This record gives sequence, structure tokens and C-alpha cells, in this order.
Amino acid sequence: MDEVATKGMETQQSHYDNIGFSDRTGFGSRPAILVIDMCRGITEPGKMYIDMDTHIPCIAAILDAARRAGAPVIFTTVAYHADLSDAGMFGKKARLVQDFLYGSPLVDIDPRLPVLESDHLMVKKFPSAFYGTNLQSMLTGVGVDTTVVVGNSTSGCIRATVCDSVSGGFRTIVPEDCVADRAQLSHTVNLFDMDAKYADVVSSTAVVSYLDSLAGPSRLRAAG
Repeated sequence: MDEVATKGMETQQSHYDNIGFSDRTGFGSRPAILVIDMCRGITEPGKMYIDMDTHIPCIAAILDAARRAGAPVIFTTVAYHADLSDAGMFGKKARLVQDFLYGSPLVDIDPRLPVLESDHLMVKKFPSAFYGTNLQSMLTGVGVDTTVVVGNSTSGCIRATVCDSVSGGFRTIVPEDCVADRAQLSHTVNLFDMDAKYADVVSSTAVVSYLDSLAGPSRLRAAG
């Protein structure tokens, strides 16, 4: 950010602190990791490309720690039928997503973050991982109280998922080095906003330390 933007954000943070935004919810005791749209149509060069090369090792470290702790790992991708009737108005507004059709390699999860047999993969049609899916019932069914949201894009599907997560009653955590956007300004402003209103924005190392602190067997994994 330039100096003007930095000072403006500092002023906004001071205002938020004074009026009562930016409180911390902290971690709970039963987490799940939501891996949002880490599919090849976004993580590999193309029209929808977001460079996540430096983020993927941080995400992988969180996934490894989550699996050690027995926490559910839930991937999402976006896929539509060829007639796009399931894309709705979102498919008209953000027409780039019309390329994400069932059977296309664009919808496959980046092989650098393999989906294991113990993980879950959900297909969503719209920005939030909660909208039109059974994610809420899955998480509540296994007693999850904390979601850790990673992936892309910060200003789009991450923010939409985070808003629905906190609205659904979950402590919501966003590791800042595990989310990315196509535009740095959108990334920075939306991280700031989410940290103020909807989630705790932390580092991936803080999340890994938290997951490593959890004791007990794989008691949280959702049924396959």
C-alpha cells in the first residue's frame, strides 16, 4: 500500500477500536478447515488466475496439522452443467465462471493440495461455501465450533464464506498468508474488513500451533 492508503487504514483502525469493532473471538475447541476453490482454473495461469505459489505451502502445513488433530478438512470447487442453468445470476454477472464445467480440468483441485480419502469435497455454485450446500449441517452435526478459512479470492468467495460462517455461529479464523486475490487493494481492504467485523485474521503459524495443541483421537472427522 502507498503512504496515503496506509495512513487511512490506520485512522480507520483507530476509529474501529474506539467504537468497538475488531474484538477477538479466538479459537474454539472443535475446528474444521475450509479450503475454498483451490482449483486449477484459478491456481494455474489463465483468465481466472490468482498466484498462490507462496500460499500453498502455508495451506499444506495447516492441512497436515488438521489431519493430525482429527479435524475435518473440507475442500470446495465450482462446477456447472453445460447449459449453465445452475449458474444463476452469478454466472451472468461473473461470466468468467462459465468455463468451470463438470468434466473440465479447471474444476479439479490443484494437485499440490491433494484431497485425501479422509477429506471432503463439495461442489458449490455461488461465492459462499455455505450457500446451497450441506456445509452448515455437516459442521454442526460433528460439533464444529471454529472454521479456518483458506483459499481464494479474498474479496469474493473467502469473504462470502466468512460472512456466512460467523452468521452461522462459528468462530471464524482467516490465516492471512493462506488467502489471495487478483488485486492487492481488494485483498488488503477485505482482510482489514473481515478482521474488524467477521473473523480473526491471524498467521498460518498461529493456526498450526493451535491445531498442534489439540489432544485426542480423530473424534471430529465427519462421516464419509
